[in-house]
Amino acid sequence: MSRHRSIMSDALKAEIAKELGVYNTVQSEGWGAVSSKNCGNIVKVAIEMAERNLNGK
Repeated sequence: MSRHRSIMSDALKAEIAKELGVYNTVQSEGWGAVSSKNCGNIVKVAIEMAERNLNGK
């Protein structure tokens, strides 16, 4: 069993990766090939989405 539990669904991560233009890297090389900067951007977008949902917008 993995030590790390994913909070974000794979579908959400893929959707955001497509939005940011890094999904081709994910498809061809896997999530490990995505740069730290881009991973941070994915998390940032996910947080923004969650905040919008909490605020009812």
